[in-house]
Amino acid sequence: MNREMLMLVDAISREKSVERDVVFGAVEAALASATKKLHGGEVDIRVAIDRDTGEYETFRRWLVVPDSAGLQNPDAEELLSDARDRIADIEEGDYIEEPIESVTIGRIGAQAAKQVILQKIRDAEREQLLNDFLARGEKIMVGTVKRLDKGDIIVESGRVEGRLKRSEMIPKENLRTGDRVRAFIAGIDPTVRGPQIMLSRAAPGFMIELFAQEVPEIEQGLLEIKSCARDPGSRAKIAVLSHDKRVDPIGTCVGVRGSRVNAVTNELAGERVDIVLWSEDPAQFVIGALAPANVQSIVVDEERHAMDVVVDEENLAIAIGRGGQNVRLASDLTGWRINIMTAEESQAKQATETEKLRRLFVEKLDVDEEVADILIGEGFTSLEEVAYVPMHEMLEIEAFDEDTVGELRKRAKDALLTMEIAREEAVEEVSQDLRDLDGLTPEVIAKLADGGVHTRDDLADLAVDELTEMTGLDDVAAKALIMKAREHWFNA
Repeated sequence: MNREMLMLVDAISREKSVERDVVFGAVEAALASATKKLHGGEVDIRVAIDRDTGEYETFRRWLVVPDSAGLQNPDAEELLSDARDRIADIEEGDYIEEPIESVTIGRIGAQAAKQVILQKIRDAEREQLLNDFLARGEKIMVGTVKRLDKGDIIVESGRVEGRLKRSEMIPKENLRTGDRVRAFIAGIDPTVRGPQIMLSRAAPGFMIELFAQEVPEIEQGLLEIKSCARDPGSRAKIAVLSHDKRVDPIGTCVGVRGSRVNAVTNELAGERVDIVLWSEDPAQFVIGALAPANVQSIVVDEERHAMDVVVDEENLAIAIGRGGQNVRLASDLTGWRINIMTAEESQAKQATETEKLRRLFVEKLDVDEEVADILIGEGFTSLEEVAYVPMHEMLEIEAFDEDTVGELRKRAKDALLTMEIAREEAVEEVSQDLRDLDGLTPEVIAKLADGGVHTRDDLADLAVDELTEMTGLDDVAAKALIMKAREHWFNA
């Protein structure tokens, strides 16, 4: 019988092209399952087959658990104190094993054993096929639509299958069984049943890979696509950089008579592509990303990672785009929050901010508006700058002498200390349930306290624009935080 088992294992291993150890593991699992049924309960059984002789042993085992945890499954667990009465040096997490009588092959339910073995073999085959496919390093799967599965599409490439979810398809795209399709390999999900390769035709990575296939200069390292933003099936923007001064990045991606960009567009159901020149200068990058709109001026706010972009009336609609599409894609492409405004709106906002700063200096530094306007005119935008800008820089201001500078610096430091004490007191009023909310940093909590937000319900009641204005978070982070704060409403 043992010799026959070895012959069977070898035959299955060769036929299914899997390792002998995998087949042995399947047989061990089948024997362990049969033995467990004979004993009943939640016992833990291990079977070990000798790979050379085919002989096997069976063990019942108990997991050693800490005394504090107690026994959750007495049939398969042993407390550490009891285990050490039997084995002095045993540790938590070890197993105590006891040999028991092995079942014979003839007593195993043949059908059950066969099913266990074949399932193990299928799993091993599937894993081997997946590993072989991934080893090729391909980023795009080219295959055929095999079937529909609850709205998703199963794509077959050779003997490997991938899942293209409805949410990852291009809107209004109608794929049918038998159609040839290309999709981006977005990731692997080993936890799901069925195809584990997750595909996407809507991901920015798909467009990047399509351009890499159409533009040889990208593979050669002469060009690089730095970022991509998409509104799938409608419009997209890519940022390109040339590593060779002789190569025009935009013209090269467009191709002769638009051949290269058209090839990508045709694959993506007519999705129009704006090709933008990437720049290390964030302001210059944003100007390019907003094309075809012409920009008059830009104000960069490093702290909020945002830019106020000023355009004239004629370019306002172009800069924003239909439904805000152009500015949204430009923001996604550059990673900056972009606020589009006219010159009049910019002037009004600047006047409001100047007045706010003037009141701050007048109130906290106890000076008149003339002194406050001098500080503003010299570029001071906060009390911290007044307090800690080097003395020699402030002495360059003609209207100030050394005594005046010294007094201003002292008053600024005193004001900052007073404000910090008040802020700490305000933070102490913030409820613990708000402090415990995931995603809240001490800095954000302090800003919320300054804004009068002290409980989770206070935060949940805010609108997204209110939270962004209060904390400087971007729209996505602000929305996620508000929804997190509202979770307990829905749970209740």
